[in-house]
Amino acid sequence: MKISRYQGDIAVLAYSGGLDTSVAINWIKEKYSVEVATVVVDVGQEEDLKEAADRALDNGAVRSFLVDSKEEFANTYIAEAIKSNAMYEGRYPLSTALARPLIAQKLASIATKLGAKYVAHGCTGKGNDQVRFELAFKALNPELRVIAPIREWNMNRDDEIAYAAARGIKLRKSQPSRYSTDENLWGRSIEGSDLEDASVEPPEDIYQWTSHMDRWPDKPEYVTVDFEGGLPVSLNGKPMKLSELVAELNAIAGKHGVGRIDHLEDRFVGIKSRENYECPSAVLLVQAHRALEGLVLSKEMLQFKSTVENKFSELVYNGFWFSDLMESLRTFTASTQAEVTGQVRVRLFKGSSTVCGLKSEHSRYRTALSTYSRGDIFDQRASEGFIYIVGLPVAGSALGEFGTSDVQERVVERKIQKAA
Repeated sequence: MKISRYQGDIAVLAYSGGLDTSVAINWIKEKYSVEVATVVVDVGQEEDLKEAADRALDNGAVRSFLVDSKEEFANTYIAEAIKSNAMYEGRYPLSTALARPLIAQKLASIATKLGAKYVAHGCTGKGNDQVRFELAFKALNPELRVIAPIREWNMNRDDEIAYAAARGIKLRKSQPSRYSTDENLWGRSIEGSDLEDASVEPPEDIYQWTSHMDRWPDKPEYVTVDFEGGLPVSLNGKPMKLSELVAELNAIAGKHGVGRIDHLEDRFVGIKSRENYECPSAVLLVQAHRALEGLVLSKEMLQFKSTVENKFSELVYNGFWFSDLMESLRTFTASTQAEVTGQVRVRLFKGSSTVCGLKSEHSRYRTALSTYSRGDIFDQRASEGFIYIVGLPVAGSALGEFGTSDVQERVVERKIQKAA
């Protein structure tokens, strides 16, 4: 994208087309006396982004950029999440969090080419996204100054709607939702309004990607996912680009109600927040990938990798994508994926996904060792010596430190009584 420098002061705004960033254009111009350029980054959200980019110009932006980053988002960010089995606090596949460093990167690049002094976002002062954007800006171009209208303004959604009406700001054709939502290829997040009461069941109208139980199919559906080097490459025998495969699985798994997440999560800023997500493909693919790793990786590798996965998820959630530790974790994870190649069969039924078949030429599972039928090659007599050796630490005080058998027997008896 060829971009000429702008003559004069300008702020480059991460623009979604929603309420917050729509009113932010006018507010930045009023409060900072600078022009505003907007950047819409396509990471697979299901909406008319061209309309949003055009509307930014109608609302006073001097430049409006629409950047197609779906493939980059899939092949870099989603791919790393799959290989790392990324689930923040064991539940959230990091859909929104993964997109923020990519959006920040595009924003910083355009700001640099325009010669802008400022970058801006529409995040609140109590959320995680402000941290993710601003840590990325610090890593990519620390000279850029940040404008955060919603944080500085401290207005609520009702105030913003009134502000927009008073100034003739064009909003989406649909009425502003009482919920705050975010969407990309990897998932959809919903928060705010009555969802803030943790005792209230999420209303059905918050969901768009996943079917209600009344519409779940009465028969199970099976899907097969083929992996190469830790990444899914085909669905039901059909080779696909990762972006296409993720989108297709969102539809298939969502039809069965898979991927709804109601999570009371711990934000980086120190508060707990009730978050609702729809992540059908993310839930299924991480589940399938983890199962395949269980087939081909050693016990020690799986145990250590789980520690790395937890740290990876924490760094993504907290906004440290562009950090030396993240780079090192990604390097380690890449080294574990060479043999994560094979096929996973998953059963979808009544809101659940279940791995029900695994195949890989690198499998460490050997039927001849685990079977209780004929063909068993495991020497069961060897287990007696194995148990003797591993049991020495727990038996040592009773059997090795006292000289007489009477004393040994009394010590053993006391241990038995204490255990009981």
